[in-house]
Amino acid sequence: MANRLIREKSPYLLQHAENPVDWFPWGEEAFNRARQEDRPIFLSIGYATCHWCHVMERESFEDPQVAELMNRTFVSIKVDREERPDIDGVYMQVCLMMTGSGGWPLTIIMTPEREPFFAGTYFPRTSLLGRIGMLDLIPRIESLWRNQRQDVNRITEKIMVSLETQNRVEGSNTLPDEEVLEKAYRELAASYDDRFGGFGPGPKFPNPSNLLFLLRYGRRNPSSDALSMVMTTLESMVRGGIHDHLGHGFHRYATDREWVVPHFEKMLYDQALLMMVFTEAFQVSGEGWLEETVAQIFSYVDACLTAPEGGFYSAEDADSEGEEGLFYLWRTDELEQHLGSEGTRIIAETYNVKEEGNYLEEATRRHTGMNILYRRESDESVAARLGMTVEPYRENLALLKNRLLEHRKLRVRPLLDDKVLTDWNGLMISALARAFQVFGKKVYRDAAERACRFILDTMVSQKGGLLHRYRDTDAAITGFLDDYAYLVFALIDLYEATFDAEYLKRAVSHSDFCIDHFSEPETGALYHSSDTDESILVRRIEAFDGAVPSGSAVMLYNLLRLAHMTGNDRYAQAADRLARSGADALRSHPTAHTFMLVALDFLIGPSPEVVIAGREDDDSVHELIRAVRMVYAPNKVVLFRPEQKKDPPIVEVAPFTRLQRAVQGKPSCYLCTDFTCRLPFFSGDEVLSALQPVRNGHLSTRSKLRP
Repeated sequence: MANRLIREKSPYLLQHAENPVDWFPWGEEAFNRARQEDRPIFLSIGYATCHWCHVMERESFEDPQVAELMNRTFVSIKVDREERPDIDGVYMQVCLMMTGSGGWPLTIIMTPEREPFFAGTYFPRTSLLGRIGMLDLIPRIESLWRNQRQDVNRITEKIMVSLETQNRVEGSNTLPDEEVLEKAYRELAASYDDRFGGFGPGPKFPNPSNLLFLLRYGRRNPSSDALSMVMTTLESMVRGGIHDHLGHGFHRYATDREWVVPHFEKMLYDQALLMMVFTEAFQVSGEGWLEETVAQIFSYVDACLTAPEGGFYSAEDADSEGEEGLFYLWRTDELEQHLGSEGTRIIAETYNVKEEGNYLEEATRRHTGMNILYRRESDESVAARLGMTVEPYRENLALLKNRLLEHRKLRVRPLLDDKVLTDWNGLMISALARAFQVFGKKVYRDAAERACRFILDTMVSQKGGLLHRYRDTDAAITGFLDDYAYLVFALIDLYEATFDAEYLKRAVSHSDFCIDHFSEPETGALYHSSDTDESILVRRIEAFDGAVPSGSAVMLYNLLRLAHMTGNDRYAQAADRLARSGADALRSHPTAHTFMLVALDFLIGPSPEVVIAGREDDDSVHELIRAVRMVYAPNKVVLFRPEQKKDPPIVEVAPFTRLQRAVQGKPSCYLCTDFTCRLPFFSGDEVLSALQPVRNGHLSTRSKLRP
């Protein structure tokens, strides 16, 4: 029989709806039951595409004996961390405090007042290899709760004091400066793998925030190795097994140093952030394979993660048919069946396929007979070894890959997590808007606008605030800081892609809401939850990056851009306070805050303000726009003032553009930097020449926000 989760919308909660565990969703019904029956709460947090969450479900939550013990001892609550990142964030903080590590599934045992006294992650059914099992753990917790309540109270009091302390910030008297950028670069360079790229020995995560920072550092310091670090990392990822060579897109992370063996889930946010990195790297280097990778990421997202309504789904699982990676792995006999011996030889030489398999069983390190497709060599090297010239080799390879892809489509596909999240959609919209600006492909802009219309039409409450999650026609859950930060990020990028002032107006209104409802009054730091959220234990302040950039860092970047784009001091003042609130943490641990460093790079400047004035249908106007977009000057902001309208909508948002008109009817480009404006430019070459110094690192260190 189904439990209460059957009424939920979350794919993760629905996965547990037929467990014998008497699950509750998060809410007052569960808390009241726990108070009335004086039982502790067993809180289990995970997400739909989490491999070890599936394992714990199979081993423990589907087991009748474990379920009987849980139902007798606890009131059990299931939470989808992607639906409720506020709950997950607080209790992950607790887990890190209590155990020194964290991850998912996250297991918390707490009082009916939601105060935790035990934390952990994965627990098997029975104790094994030093890890306690559920059948042993539950009786111990029951005894502790019944017989040692004073000890429980002492633990909860200590945890609550620590939580309150960790979520309190002290504003700094000074803003961080270029020394922090230098320190971060040195730390990243020290952990950089100069053979395979990435940072550390493995497992290796894409860490797009690190790469976005390094691109900016390389612009500021052209003699550094920053650009080389980025390019080596991206090339290794594209060649590695973390990249899906048939269906495209990137898996979550690689378990090894060489990017070969992935954890196979695919997340929307990874596709979005990596699309941004590849786009910016193309602006810097002009390498064609970077543009091709952007197109491939889009093809995957368009085919597999795009909802009929226009928004983007969240993720695809690592598992299919109960086995991780099965959808993506190949046996040589299977290749020969579909490709023949010659086709198999080409694929094997290209993608390192072995008869015994190149995919090792994790526990025993034995060959499985299965192969991950990954590359080590260039087309030229492989073609030469095969005795072929490059072009026929490439044509054959393309046909063979397409044949394998068509066969793969017949397999059981991993679970699609089809909820639509405002924050992750914001990242994807931003990535597409930026890709359109650089590559000019209308399909990117169209997809971005369609998704943005869906979010703005569907994910806004009657009171004007954002909602976090949409699934199965239901938009719900009050928005979090990341929803506002990432959507504003997208709206600004989409304005610069389309010059539709409505996007900039919406960016302003959602930023105002964020300042009003998420700011800590004394310091200007931003809480993860709004002042209307009363369901969580503490309001958390978090500035460090995780798998996605910190909402605080992205919002700082947004506020700086809006200050330049609108001329409104409110955004400069909010940015100043927010930057100071995180300054001490940034100085202490800069590489934990690399998107904050992206914002700091903008703050330090120069951050050119570009206004293009002219008729929308004038080819010369489009020449100026193309010139501005060609240059890698990531700290510029760009506005367009249509000439044929007396008071175009942009004047309402950015009043200073009222006076920036086309000179004598000629399309004109105004460039202002460090409080100084130049005479207008009239050609694309002039614009390129004017912005080029910013690209080449001849930078001043003055900033609008410096005291």
